[in-house]
Amino acid sequence: MKPPYTKYLVVSDCEGPISKNDNAYELAQHFIPNGAALFSNLSCYDDVLADNLHKPNYSAGSTLRLILPFFKAYNLTDNQLEEFCTQNITLLPHITDTLNFINDLAEVFIVSTSYEHYIKALCKTLNFPYKNTYCTKVNLDKYPINPKEQTRLKELAQEIAQMPKITIPPSAKSLNDFSAADQKIIRRLDEIFEVELPKTNAGKLLTDVVTVGGPQKAQAICDAIKRSGAQLSNVMYVGDSITDVDAFRLVSQSGGLAVSFNGNFYAVANAQVAVLSESTLATAALAQLFCYQTNKKNLLNKYIGFWCKTLLDKNSPLVGMLKHPITIYPDTLPEVQIITPKTIKKIAQKSCVFREKIRGEKIGRLG
Repeated sequence: MKPPYTKYLVVSDCEGPISKNDNAYELAQHFIPNGAALFSNLSCYDDVLADNLHKPNYSAGSTLRLILPFFKAYNLTDNQLEEFCTQNITLLPHITDTLNFINDLAEVFIVSTSYEHYIKALCKTLNFPYKNTYCTKVNLDKYPINPKEQTRLKELAQEIAQMPKITIPPSAKSLNDFSAADQKIIRRLDEIFEVELPKTNAGKLLTDVVTVGGPQKAQAICDAIKRSGAQLSNVMYVGDSITDVDAFRLVSQSGGLAVSFNGNFYAVANAQVAVLSESTLATAALAQLFCYQTNKKNLLNKYIGFWCKTLLDKNSPLVGMLKHPITIYPDTLPEVQIITPKTIKKIAQKSCVFREKIRGEKIGRLG
């Protein structure tokens, strides 16, 4: 459908824009007692280190690395991880049709912080090429653990799970900006992950595993560009969380399009367009408009002016190829809004509420 001399890329995060899962959270909830609280507290700590304290050489999304020693403590194996991932994939409506449609317009890549076990299972479900994915590589079975260490790790897991959740003050930039109680929690978590766990065999996972978080997602986009021969200005990136901030900034500053899909505050604050939708057809519509652009100067305004018409027009390539009548939106079309400094707060609040509706309150509130 595109001229052979024009190369477009559509790069998407996985959990949020493609599936409803938060796989690591679900793993923790299933395999670790009080695992949901453990993961939620680690996720908040991750947000603090990445976005507030700007810890050197720390990437947003490292929750998936921090939780690994505790998976070992509760005897999670790679086979169990693979089996759980295969049996617990929840896709957003119309994602197969959406990916097939976009694939006729552009080369599609998935860039995800998720473990490779989950991404491989997802690729099999969607018949999507694994070679076009970037994700967190980990081999749990590689790391032995003795009974004494296992007992201690379980104690630490429960200690963290029972901690009060850190309250992040708006605009906090240093430890002193937090309450005295929260400073104590942050220092204790620092001690666990910087002093205690590195002394254990399972603690080696903290240094060996590199999560595909903030900077790594931006790097993955650059690698995909080299592989495909495209330009950054012809990249559309779809994400929904703090791990997508670096990718959003890279793409938007280079003339591409950064799309928050049911995003949290971090996503909305760094994207150009916000989508609130139960179905991924909104992503397909934006991809069509992006890949058929003729004048980038007023591109964002054109999205809002034309995208609803694209969905409503029975003769449009989108509706024709997806074979879905507009009756899938019986009441109102999905919301698609341009994000400006004046509208960020309002859009973010609305997007966060919608996000929790789609993915569930506990997962929706994770960074």
